[in-house]
Amino acid sequence: MAGEVLQLRGVGVRRGGATLLRDVTWTVGEGERWVILGPNGAGKTTLLQIAGAMLHPSEGEVVILEEELGRTDVFELRPRIGLASSSVAEKVPAGERVVDLVLTASYAILGRWQEEYDSTDVSRAVALLEALGCADLMRRTFGTLSEGERKRVQIARALMPDPELLLLDEPAAGLDLGGREELVARLSTFADDPAAPTMAMVTHHVEEVPEGFTHALLLRGGEIVAQGKVDEVFTAEQLSDTFGLPLTVERQNGRWYARAVR
Repeated sequence: MAGEVLQLRGVGVRRGGATLLRDVTWTVGEGERWVILGPNGAGKTTLLQIAGAMLHPSEGEVVILEEELGRTDVFELRPRIGLASSSVAEKVPAGERVVDLVLTASYAILGRWQEEYDSTDVSRAVALLEALGCADLMRRTFGTLSEGERKRVQIARALMPDPELLLLDEPAAGLDLGGREELVARLSTFADDPAAPTMAMVTHHVEEVPEGFTHALLLRGGEIVAQGKVDEVFTAEQLSDTFGLPLTVERQNGRWYARAVR
């Protein structure tokens, strides 16, 4: 039986009088691939920040990789978690070379200075960039990349420390159709790799869910609507409840599609 990578019990988050999450209980098993889906303001990014040990809850218990938040050193825990999000991308120096951006993940820092990296680190960074179709970008600076290129480089960086848990916050946001489909295809390849870490991905759209993702969690207004195996969660009734409008849902060739009922 797979071990538990992430456990949330009765988690709530309140900020400035607003409730961002309420009574969230969620368990992620080793090797599972989760998608977190919901409308704007549902609490998806807040949930991912808790899973990444970047945010402590106002109430409830959080155990990540067998370490309980509030009772562990998060600076030792965070390098075991790969996180790709716009909040990380905003902090990247525009002049940072792509290969250096990936390498510095080994030290959990942004901006290469005088650190020394051995050949194993460099080889891993190059291999990850190649796997994500970014081999030709290695000597480019981050500021010159397209949005799709930035997304793929961020995922390579998140994978650099060989994390036990990989978190992706809206990896397809801002991409055109071609960029989205290329990224979804690459994420499908990762999802099918038994050696890949346990994964959780936030998105607004069922169309962005890669093949190979095993589980889904639906959020609305900071509360869980449904969670479980993806084919049991992605029903017209539950997705309609999540987004607040009647939807039809279908699956074709392993991909999901949702449309409003006219």
